[in-house]
Amino acid sequence: MTGRRKVALVGMGKMGRVLEQLAPERGWDVVARIDADANHDGAGITRSSLAGAEVAIDFTAPNAAPPNVRAAVEARCPIVVGTTGWQDELPALSELVRKRDGALLTAANFSIGVNAFVEIVALAARLLGTAGGFDAHVVETHHATKKDAPSGTALTLHNAAAIAWSREIPITSVRTGSVPGIHELIFDAPFETVTLTHTARDRRAFAEGALVAAGWLIGRKGVFTMRDVLATHSP
Repeated sequence: MTGRRKVALVGMGKMGRVLEQLAPERGWDVVARIDADANHDGAGITRSSLAGAEVAIDFTAPNAAPPNVRAAVEARCPIVVGTTGWQDELPALSELVRKRDGALLTAANFSIGVNAFVEIVALAARLLGTAGGFDAHVVETHHATKKDAPSGTALTLHNAAAIAWSREIPITSVRTGSVPGIHELIFDAPFETVTLTHTARDRRAFAEGALVAAGWLIGRKGVFTMRDVLATHSP
């Protein structure tokens, strides 16, 4: 793909503003900014309001994401969704996307580092689960305004570890201050502890990954995750 790409931003909160700032530096033109005030139940997402965007990126709220996906599908616009807390509706929406020959990419976390971290956690759980004698615990810390707890990323890490773990893995959620995101997987035995930690220092880590995912999604049909992006993406 040559030239500058066109993106629509759905949701102009903290992440939307970060994307608005970073996108031009990464070769994108922001051709539409659709804020919550003008987008009740997805009504603000139309072919006209998308202004020729090749792809949309949604960072909104759990109750807003599903209607936004439906509206983007109807407008024939691929959509990347970074909003979490709405996954119960994903199966039905995925069926709609496939039926309408659309494109949807979702992730609990768009950080490239976090997505690699999930694979590292799965490997550690397999090795330490086989060794025996360890307990496991997920601890996640986010800013005080984050609505879902545990976070989507914490659940992803939990599920990755649980595949090889025969015992319950508890999750502790901390909401305080303005922390972008810290995720820890603690493996503890009587005489030693293994701690794996990913720390997001800046929301631009999520924005960067979302833009990579958006570029990857253009021209594709179906329902995807960041695992698909990392498996096939080439710089």
